[in-house]
Amino acid sequence: MGKLLSLLARDDSNCCSPQKYDVFLDFENAQPTDGEQDTFEEVQRVLRNSECILEEIQCYKGAGKEIREAISIPTGEYQQRAWQAVIPLVSKLKRFYEFSMELGPLTPTQHLENQQALVKQLAEILEFVLKFDEHKMKTPAIQNDFSYYRRTMTRQRMSSQDGLLLTDTREVTNELANRMSLFYAHATPMLKVLSEATTRFVAENADIPIENTTETLSTMAKVCLRMLENPNLIAQFQREETQLFVLRVMVGLVILYDHVHPHGAFVKASNVD
Repeated sequence: MGKLLSLLARDDSNCCSPQKYDVFLDFENAQPTDGEQDTFEEVQRVLRNSECILEEIQCYKGAGKEIREAISIPTGEYQQRAWQAVIPLVSKLKRFYEFSMELGPLTPTQHLENQQALVKQLAEILEFVLKFDEHKMKTPAIQNDFSYYRRTMTRQRMSSQDGLLLTDTREVTNELANRMSLFYAHATPMLKVLSEATTRFVAENADIPIENTTETLSTMAKVCLRMLENPNLIAQFQREETQLFVLRVMVGLVILYDHVHPHGAFVKASNVD
């Protein structure tokens, strides 16, 4: 990571030199040093759950059939059937939301000055965010199911005659349901959490210029680009999928830069080529 730090110390006389970004980031085998071990383990504890979260949202089927039947045939039987189908789905959506709340504060942007293991973790977070949001955008049933759940809860609060069991969802309070609604209303909810966490870090650390964060993101993006352009660096990958991983990470870095930088990534003076 010392190499990456040297890139951040910009030298205006050669800041555009192609050689400046010819660095190999070991996204496959980077290991934490003693100094970054605590941060690494804290982030890794959360990342271990990311694969399970991705599998769950990828396999999310929704309760569209049951909801349509309950709306077209509004009898107690069909409403109960729809409710029982929605309950476990709401539990999943709650887990997704709670995971996003764990993920945001862990984004180790402020630790990039240490070693490559933390850079690797930031890359893994970005990859997870892009994959999750991709699945979310392709799954309209998520918002449909949660909207039905909220409508049913509202109706039950207004009338106690429905007879539907609420005990399974008491953990989803009205306040939590409101926050979840705002979360899932965004096309890319995980990216929003990540962007807000990075922006909050910048705001809470006024002694650190915002350029330190944005240049870190843009430099990492440029390093990823050089790795993809340089056959010698590509040859160091041990797995074929690493090349696609680096490409996704580069895209994630540019998107995050665009959200965090006051003028975005797509202006003439941007550090992102």
